[in-house]
Amino acid sequence: MKNIAKMGRAEAAGIRYVLMDIDDTITRQGKLLASSYTALWKLKEAGFRVIPVTGRPAGWCDCIAREWPVDGVIGENGALAFWEESASPQGTEIAQRLPILKTMYHPDAIKNDHPILARIRERAFAQVPGIRDAKDQFARLFDIALDFAEEEPVLPLSAAEQVKTIALGEGARVKISSIHVNIWMGSYDKLSMTELFLKERFNWQGDLAEMIFVGDSPNDEPMFARFPLACAVANIRRYEGLIKNLPAYVATQECGDGFAEIAQTLLDMN
Repeated sequence: MKNIAKMGRAEAAGIRYVLMDIDDTITRQGKLLASSYTALWKLKEAGFRVIPVTGRPAGWCDCIAREWPVDGVIGENGALAFWEESASPQGTEIAQRLPILKTMYHPDAIKNDHPILARIRERAFAQVPGIRDAKDQFARLFDIALDFAEEEPVLPLSAAEQVKTIALGEGARVKISSIHVNIWMGSYDKLSMTELFLKERFNWQGDLAEMIFVGDSPNDEPMFARFPLACAVANIRRYEGLIKNLPAYVATQECGDGFAEIAQTLLDMN
């Protein structure tokens, strides 16, 4: 991984889409930082397409699509996408000019009431001391999220690896984030939904040089592997042993401040 300051001006000038993970990429200890939220606004106002790509649930994505300066949000590790479109102006009533929330679900998404997911959860609770449901589970449609590091007691990464082994043994898909183990049954991930969404929403033609993705953890690996200009915030270094495909660039700072550093580098060269 090269320091983000070494990104070339020619590379930066071609970027049109800025995609990013949320937890520990634009947040720190669960809080969205002023530096990273300001960076989102600056990127949006500079004309970039700004799209979070997260493991967070559908319920969060509804709020993010409506209230953040973004062009859409991909959630539950690729199960869904929410975005707003402008309503066609008719008359002068405010209600007729409000944006409309749109949704897209991956064609392979399977609801999270699948019996295999219930069995994985039961086994994880029995075999991994301290593992528990994520507090945002009530807002999820397609996956289950087991918390190992969002709240106390914080468990070692080895606990998340134990859950992953159980899930893979049952035939599920699984990714470890900085806080959760996300488990689902459909054949999709962050990358497949990102490409589907970009093509259908923006008529993206597949030019990988048009985008960067910023992440921090193993569940971002499909994005790191796919996009040549992928970046990470500095806290990715705690997971280097778990990630085979590291991103091309890395910030000097961690979490949201690292995202702001990457965003400012991009803005300065455009």
